[in-house]
Parts: sequence; structure tokens; C-alpha cells
Amino acid sequence: MNASARPFAGVRILDFTQVLAGPYGTYQLALLGADVIKVERRGGEDMRRTPLSREWADRGMAPSWLAINGNKKSLTLDLQNPEAKDIVRKLAAKADVVMENFRGGVMDRLGLGYKALSEINPRLIYCAISGFGQTGPYSHEAGYDGKIQALSGIMAITGHAEMGPTRAGFAVCDVLSGATAAFAVSSALFQRTHTGIGQFIDVSMLEASLAFLSTQVADYTVAGHHQHQAGNQAISRKVTANLFRAKDSWLLLAVNDEKQYRNLMTAIGCTQVFYDPRFGDWFLRKDNELALRAIIEAALAAEDAKTWEPRLNDAGAPCASIWKIEEVIEHPQIEARGAMQTVDSPYGPLRLMGSGFQMAHGGGKLDTVGPQLGAHTDAILGEIGYDAAAIAELRKRGVV
Repeated sequence: MNASARPFAGVRILDFTQVLAGPYGTYQLALLGADVIKVERRGGEDMRRTPLSREWADRGMAPSWLAINGNKKSLTLDLQNPEAKDIVRKLAAKADVVMENFRGGVMDRLGLGYKALSEINPRLIYCAISGFGQTGPYSHEAGYDGKIQALSGIMAITGHAEMGPTRAGFAVCDVLSGATAAFAVSSALFQRTHTGIGQFIDVSMLEASLAFLSTQVADYTVAGHHQHQAGNQAISRKVTANLFRAKDSWLLLAVNDEKQYRNLMTAIGCTQVFYDPRFGDWFLRKDNELALRAIIEAALAAEDAKTWEPRLNDAGAPCASIWKIEEVIEHPQIEARGAMQTVDSPYGPLRLMGSGFQMAHGGGKLDTVGPQLGAHTDAILGEIGYDAAAIAELRKRGVV
């Protein structure tokens, strides 16, 4: 699909973000048609060289960097250089959005913060992502995913009580903060259609994480409930919404209501529990959890998890076996919906994830792989009046 048909076609974003939270947010907007200019220091951001694969790191195209920088253009600038700051101001004059995720106050000290740039372009939407926001006693502290997982309460409720706190297996706070930023920018762009003015958006990773924990927060603020590490049990705290051992591996049951419970017990051949007073309702099942778990696992031991999965789901007892990343990307549901996208690169076709949603028209699409460092510098500078000789001189002086 042509990028001009997408929701943010014609929207230009100056992207000063780096690592994960910010780039993930700008990537979502780029998939939806925004013209995203990724501004990097002359050596490129560190994420280009994460030490997972030496081959890809040496190319400055590490897999985790490629995953969130498609559809963007690359411009290199030394932001300490006054001439580079002039270039930013010229670009900001015609931009719709600026996004950055430096510590609070960094862009202001460079003379490129919201106040300075909005005087040039009152319609500018400026989104700053940081660990703790631009105000408050922690505003100048660095924000890292693990640090926010620990501070936000996520780690306090993740894991098994006997083993202690556990961080999520991916950078959950980075990603949800990026998604929050993309949503905020989208909201501001819509608001600007009827106000005609831009604004400053202050995204705090800590607050974004707490917003995603809203039900756990309300459990305490409304009912005084103290959360604890509940292992793999669902937040419903139903005995049959937990992880169970099958013949060869694990099966996650998501059985949360009475009908599903009866479907489960019927499907695994344990209808005797319907007449057992220990399991008459959810409170009694909780009191006798170990006995009920033993009955369920004895039945599940007859088959492997991948065999039980379709059988139980068809019977109306929701469940899933434990899928690895390399397995789920080949899942027939993922394949049927075209969730994985293939894009050409100088190194051959690459398969990457696009948007997490689909639209009837104008949805997200990955058109181009993440750019080589500085690949679009000349073209971008040419758009704002620099000729080839001037660009060569800027490069010679280390401005770009």
C-alpha cells in the first residue's frame, strides 16, 4: 500500500530518540506513514551495535535496532556544533513533531528544547520521553527499563514468592512507554486539527508503567489489597487459571468461569470432581487447590501439551502450550494475518514485526529496512537549501 494512503502521511517527525523506548514509538508512527528523520550522532547510536551478532553489529545494523527503525531516514549531526543546531532549527521550522528521550533538560541546554523550537514553529508538537518526566525530584535521573520495572511495582508482583522478584523477559517498560508516546503524539496531532497549535508532551516511563498497572493500583487504592508474587496464576486468582504440567511440558490454563471449569474437567475425564464437596465452588477450590491441581495434572500427564492445546480449546477450556519465539512466528494464526513482514535489505530479505493491529485501509506497513547511518543526510540537507559543496564542507568540519 502506498504510504500516502496511511493515517500520518505528510506528517514529518524529527526523531532524536535512541535505544528502545523512543525509537519504538517513532517506529509505530513511521509504519503508519509518517516521514521520520532519525537524527543520530556522527558515530551512530549504541543500539546499532548491540552484542548479539558480531556480523550485524559490525554493519551497524544490530537485529534489535533493525526491529524498530524501519521506514525511517538517517541524518547525522553533532548537536554540540552551532551549525548543526542551525540545521535542526531549519528542519524544525517545517516539522510537525519532535521526539526525544534524553534526560530532562538536555535539549534545553542545547538550545533545542520545546520553548526554543516552538518560537520558530508554534504548530510544533514536542514529545519528551524520560524515566521520570520533566518535573519532580527524580526528573534528572536516568531511566532504564530494569530500573523502572523495579520501581513501578512490576517486579514486586512478578515471579514466585519463594524465589523473589523477577523482571519481565523483555524490556516491557521501554516498549509500553514508546507505545504511550506514539498514542500521545497521535492525540496531539488530532487535537491540532481543530486548535491549530502545537504543544509539549511529557512522557514519564514510570507513569506510563503505572498506567498499564491501573487495575493493580486500584486493587490497593480502592480495596486496600496488597499485591504479591503469584507465579503463573492469573489475576482472577482462579485455581484453574495457572500453569500445569502435562506429559512432556507445560500448559497454561485460562479457565476462569464455571462453564469453562466444567468443560475442562469433562474434556480431561475428571467429571468425578462435580460430586466432590471439596470443589463445590471457587472458594472451596481455592481452599483445596493442591488436591485439585493433583487431579488435573494426573489427567494431563496422558498427553503432551501441544496435543492438549487444540483439544481443550475446542472443548471450551481456554489454554495454550508454551511457545518459543521461533515457533510463534510460524504459527498459522500469525501467518494467516501476515503479521510478520518481509522487507528487502542490502543483505537479503529480512522478516520483522510490523504494527500490532490491522486496519481496513491505510494500516501500518514496513516499506524499508532501518537505514545505514547517515544514508539520507545529503538529501535532507538539500531540502533545506544546502548544495553539494556546502554539505561537503559541513562533513569536512564534522558538523554532519
